[in-house]
Amino acid sequence: QVQLVESGGGLVQPGGSLRLSCAASRSIFSLIAMGWYRQAPGKQRELVARITSGGNTNYADSVKGRFTISRDNAKNTVNLQMNSLKPEDTAVYYCNLDIFTVHSTTTYWGQGTQVTVSS
Repeated sequence: QVQLVESGGGLVQPGGSLRLSCAASRSIFSLIAMGWYRQAPGKQRELVARITSGGNTNYADSVKGRFTISRDNAKNTVNLQMNSLKPEDTAVYYCNLDIFTVHSTTTYWGQGTQVTVSS
């Protein structure tokens, strides 16, 4: 079992920045992908950014050039630097971890952290 603990959400003005962090409760010596999803009121949860154990990244088109995902293997954390924030970035952001084996994928979620972009 893995627990994911998120931090860094809050209220920021348009154009501002926030940094989200997600810490896994233990080291994972498997092929993984770790990232962030978000869910705004009345909308489906969507991928924001994701990074694999091989270092490959992918981003939602809406955040490319503004958000950067990074990973600290020594601390079992993944970070999301969010710049030039817009009101439409307002959502609950969830940390996600997928652990891949030959036969299955196990998925874990954090509890979510609120990001509000408003003047």
